[in-house]
Amino acid sequence: MIRLERTSVMNLENAVRGARNPMNSWARSDSYYDEGGNYVLGPNDLDLARRLRRAGSDHRKYLRQVFVSVDITAPMYWWKEYDTYKVATVANSTSTMHKITSKPFDIDDFSHDHMTPDTEAFLQVVVERLESIRQRYLETKDKKDWYDIIQLLPSSYNQMRTCSFNYETLINIYYARKDHKLAEWHTFCDWILTLPYAQELIVCADN
Repeated sequence: MIRLERTSVMNLENAVRGARNPMNSWARSDSYYDEGGNYVLGPNDLDLARRLRRAGSDHRKYLRQVFVSVDITAPMYWWKEYDTYKVATVANSTSTMHKITSKPFDIDDFSHDHMTPDTEAFLQVVVERLESIRQRYLETKDKKDWYDIIQLLPSSYNQMRTCSFNYETLINIYYARKDHKLAEWHTFCDWILTLPYAQELIVCADN
């Protein structure tokens, strides 16, 4: 299970304007804001943006200035793979260390959408055990109980992080993960395709 919410894409206008700096070609810019406040690339700017995208990372530096922010809720086993990406990414997470005992454990705190029924039933037993330990910890504040929770917690436990990227980083992620065996990566790559001008600037669909 993975959920991507509250997506924001920022600075496209400034990035595309900067792409014209090397040739001082600002007068050819034809982009504009539509009635909904969305920045729309005109034919001239879109043609330049696509040509620079195809020319390689040295020429498409402007994509490093198109910023994306999104709230991602995903299991810890997915976050371990995501944490491979340390360049040009930032993430602020909910705290397992500080807040793990702040609410009752429920099976929907864990990703179980691909579990077989027998395994899901076993997970329910684990969840009930975690909740029993949590209740005891709230009464005693015994650190041994807290450690029981932390060390028993399955990697399917879902965590929410607010993440930021740029378009260049998303190019790397898309092509590295689009054929991954984890379904969560397929959902993530499908989300990438929903971003403004993703077809032209990220996946380079015309190439």
